[in-house]
Amino acid sequence: MSEIHVSTTINGDPVAYLCEPEETLLDVLRDRLGLTGSKEGCSTGDCGACSVTLDGRLVCSCLVLGAEADGHEIGTVEGIAQGEQLHPLQTRFLEFAALQCGVCTPGFLVAAKALLDRNPDPSETEIRFALAGNLCRCTGYDKIVRAVQAAAADIRKG
Repeated sequence: MSEIHVSTTINGDPVAYLCEPEETLLDVLRDRLGLTGSKEGCSTGDCGACSVTLDGRLVCSCLVLGAEADGHEIGTVEGIAQGEQLHPLQTRFLEFAALQCGVCTPGFLVAAKALLDRNPDPSETEIRFALAGNLCRCTGYDKIVRAVQAAAADIRKG
């Protein structure tokens, strides 16, 4: 088969690439574009390690075809920091030790940012619900939830 030409925006930058019709967005990000933050955990959309935003909506990039990104805006974990300035979520994840092996961390960060972008003052229940699609086998979820709560407070303060 012939490759498909895709024009999209990734982390605010216009990007064009070629991909195979059956190639996932996860594979495009990692293998063609060198954006290796999103991780392949399950390839079935169950673990959340590959989470990205597609036009602001949280999706598992292992379930989206690379060609489907054409004309859309993709947000990855690489786009969360502003240059050398970490996002409050990243800072608080470090401070609260909300990570260990790191496989799930990018997905949690993207999911938490998607939540805080639409709701800067979520309850603990809302945070847990928003992160329910992300699995962690190392840290337990309390440190992650506390980090998101602290980051939300930081963001509200400005």
